[in-house]
Parts: sequence; C-alpha cells; structure tokens
Amino acid sequence: MTSAPNVPIAPLASTANEQPRHSLRLRLRPKAPTTGHVDGAWWPRSRDLVAELPALLAVLAVRLGDVMRVSYNLTEWNSAPRRMADDGRQTRLDGFISRPAHTVDLVAGNRHRLTLLVVPSDTDPSAAHQTMMRASGRDNTETIDDLLTADGRIPEQGR
Repeated sequence: MTSAPNVPIAPLASTANEQPRHSLRLRLRPKAPTTGHVDGAWWPRSRDLVAELPALLAVLAVRLGDVMRVSYNLTEWNSAPRRMADDGRQTRLDGFISRPAHTVDLVAGNRHRLTLLVVPSDTDPSAAHQTMMRASGRDNTETIDDLLTADGRIPEQGR
C-alpha cells in the first residue's frame, strides 16, 4: 500500500490573535487633536468587509480598545451581515447609502472614534502608498476627494 505524500496544510486564520497572512495596509495619524476629514487610511485587499475587518480590528484594538461598531458605505462593499463575531466579541456593522464614500467609521466601547479613508482595493500600489501617506500626515486637512485624486493618483474609474 502506498501513502499519499506528506503535504503540510496551512491552517486558516480564524481569530484576531493569529498572524494575518499578509501585512495590514494601514496608516494612522499620530495621536493628536483631531483635525481634518480622516484619521488615517486603510487599503483593503478586497471588497469583502467581513474578511477584511478582523485584522483591522485587531490592530486598532491597541489604539481604540474593542471596536463595537463599524459604519461603511453600502455601495463600496459586498453584502455583509449586521453583526460580526470575532474572538468572542461582537461588532455591529452598519451600512448606509448616505455614508461618505471611501470611508469607514470605527467606534470603540469607550466612544473613541476613528474615520479612515478607504483606498480602493484595486489601486496601483505606488498610488495607494502615496495616498495613505498623505491621509496619515499629522496636519492633513484634505478632503476625501482631494486625497484620492491628488496628482491623478487614483483615476475616477478606480473610485
């Protein structure tokens, strides 16, 4: 009798405590008085909010604590449930058509809030990097549209 070759199988990341397969593409402004339109930028790898959020929430827990609510623009993400459970915590997902495009709001249990610019997942890496750096600048006061269109980095069809 022959046996099948011994091929290692990588376990799926199932909790926020496990290492993500890819580094999180996130830039936050330094802690300072709030000015401007966003507190940083996030460049997700897909339009699947439920798949993208666990790693983001795990990293932001250091700054915010447990995120209890995420508000997002319905037209920019695949359909998502109203709640998401991760590592025993529940996060409410609120999608709105009226929510500003290319942003997500994250609200912690202590009422601290972050508004992140969402760089479209299909953006050219160089353009995404430059946009994220601008959005996370300490003195950034640019609007969402200005951040996304600066120097023609992210063309209209990518937004």
